Amino acid sequence: MPVLGKMEVIIKISEFPAEVKTTTNQWKEFIVEADGKQITITAKPKMFNKIEQAKQQFPQWVAAINGKIGDMNEKGFSLVDASIQVFEKKPKPEAAPQPAS
Repeated sequence: MPVLGKMEVIIKISEFPAEVKTTTNQWKEFIVEADGKQITITAKPKMFNKIEQAKQQFPQWVAAINGKIGDMNEKGFSLVDASIQVFEKKPKPEAAPQPAS
């Protein structure tokens, strides 16, 4: 007998979505293309504000969007119960040149 599990998907983005639609109750909807699939993400305004704040506050950032796989279509799927975490992406320090021996 199989063990029951829970499947979640995590999608990472580092660019602000070009097209964002406002839907019912001010929710934000946008599309992310990942690995050849188009994922339609609908997020609560409070969650989407995290991406908007990152765009304004950080020169580089990454957002981790996780949720459950919803309806499938010919191009991809929708992400259900999306939650968003945003992190500042700090540039890596350049390595100091090694002295010649």
